[in-house]
Amino acid sequence: MQEQISKIREVAVEEISKATDAKELDNVRVKYLGKKGELTSILRGMGGLAPEERPIIGSKVNEVRDELENRIKEREKEFAKEELERKLKEETIDITLPSTKVKRGSKHPLNRIIEEVEDLFVSMGYDVVSGPELETDEFCFERLNLPKGHPARDMQDSFYITSEYLLRTQTSAVQARTLLANTEKTPIRVICPGKTYRRDDDATHSHQFSQVEGLVVDKNISLADLKGTLEVFVRHLLGENLELRFRPSYFPFTEPSYEVDVSCFKCGGKGCNLCKQTGWIEVLGSGIVHPNVLKMGGYDPEVYSGFAFGTGLDRLAMFKYGITDIRLLYQNDVRFLNQFDRLDR
Repeated sequence: MQEQISKIREVAVEEISKATDAKELDNVRVKYLGKKGELTSILRGMGGLAPEERPIIGSKVNEVRDELENRIKEREKEFAKEELERKLKEETIDITLPSTKVKRGSKHPLNRIIEEVEDLFVSMGYDVVSGPELETDEFCFERLNLPKGHPARDMQDSFYITSEYLLRTQTSAVQARTLLANTEKTPIRVICPGKTYRRDDDATHSHQFSQVEGLVVDKNISLADLKGTLEVFVRHLLGENLELRFRPSYFPFTEPSYEVDVSCFKCGGKGCNLCKQTGWIEVLGSGIVHPNVLKMGGYDPEVYSGFAFGTGLDRLAMFKYGITDIRLLYQNDVRFLNQFDRLDR
């Protein structure tokens, strides 16, 4: 029996060495080590051996099995190495050939505007704050001096999720949260850029758009502070030679309230199709913070005053880059976005 095992080993070792590929090598493995292989058959027939021979033959078979398995593994490694070398040789890349141009992304014009606004106001000592886009009726309306039933609520066609929750219609909601969160009632100087939502959808309005809210609260804040701040803001963003015009308006959370126009940066105030021949373009709303808003935020209106302003970042982007349709900002067209990347080069 031991001679038979030695003969099987000798023949198997030779066949392993002569195998020319992985398939032949696997056939050798099955022939000798498989369920019906020659070594396996010897193990199954050990029941007919004398008890004293069984451990000797079993040990010999296991020794040969281990040797054959190791030799097969070594040959498999050789075949794998040969296959890798073949592929490397056949699939060599000619690096002297011109490559396919990789399309790269471009910073969105809205992000450019937001970063520019944030950089400007941070340099003026403002903090950048944020608030939830899913807002409560309390902060979106009531704490901004718009109690339930107030007619000014009809001016904002809102997306209500429940009777209490809605998608915020303005970033002014952050104004109310900031006032309330300042438990020490110290001066405030913040801006809040973010998304807002209303039921609009045309060339100049979108159901989703971006705003930036500015809020300053301190002692002896006046309209002159507001005007000076907005002049720096608008001229930095749209042009150094622009003039500002304040028109009386109405916002429930400011009193007095003003719409702010700038002289047309296309025609210089002479009148054109952009400004509809008026020489002026409306850019934002502003005013002195209403005493009721200060009270609800925990500030004494006899001691503190403040100003607030808000503008659409989409509109600023349209003015700054000459975009004619607001919907282009949300279509993610690479051809459209790449234009603004070239402007920075």
